[in-house]
Amino acid sequence: MKTALVIGATGLVGSCLVSRLLEDDRFARVVIFTRRSSGLAHEKLEEHIVDFDQPEIFRDLVKGDILFSALGTTIKTAGSKAVQYLVDYTYQYCFARAASENRVPGYVLVSSAQASPKARSFYSRMKGELERDIRLLDFKQLHILQPSLLAGDRSENRPGERFGGAFLHCLNRLGLFKRYRPIKGDIVAKAMINVCFTASASPQVHELDELFKLAGC
Repeated sequence: MKTALVIGATGLVGSCLVSRLLEDDRFARVVIFTRRSSGLAHEKLEEHIVDFDQPEIFRDLVKGDILFSALGTTIKTAGSKAVQYLVDYTYQYCFARAASENRVPGYVLVSSAQASPKARSFYSRMKGELERDIRLLDFKQLHILQPSLLAGDRSENRPGERFGGAFLHCLNRLGLFKRYRPIKGDIVAKAMINVCFTASASPQVHELDELFKLAGC
């Protein structure tokens, strides 16, 4: 039985992930790191409310079998590219580095389709830089998931994503851009868990179509 570590536990994918982990008998403990209380209560759950800007305080707590990273924000919520980079890159990298230093063997990262450190778009380049730097850390098992637009109920209002999802859905029905079709947060969460129990060389990058297969869809 494993100990799962989760950042981004209150987001769309992260909340689905935590719910599944708590009901999964293969995991004895689920340790989440949040900026504010999640409001969850479960005998397997251990919650740490931390200041992400002070990694020296929480570094020693990042110990377990698998770190699941589903942290992220939008530039609208962040207010600037600098703040979005802080959340999507810096915070996630600091946790990954702490896990690596504490000899956590497994790491699963939710990245994005078209992530590349050479991408023109800020978002894709940021995700690509994180993928590149994560690969340099010492994990026995590293899985990078690259979903397209995420679908599902969010705690925050994202009208742009709703419009984009509806537009993509219309194009998909016409047989266009199927490689970028929206994917539900719970499907990504299920794929994140299932990928931990697959025998494979490290690192592994899982694109959209494979995520549906990993989730059994």
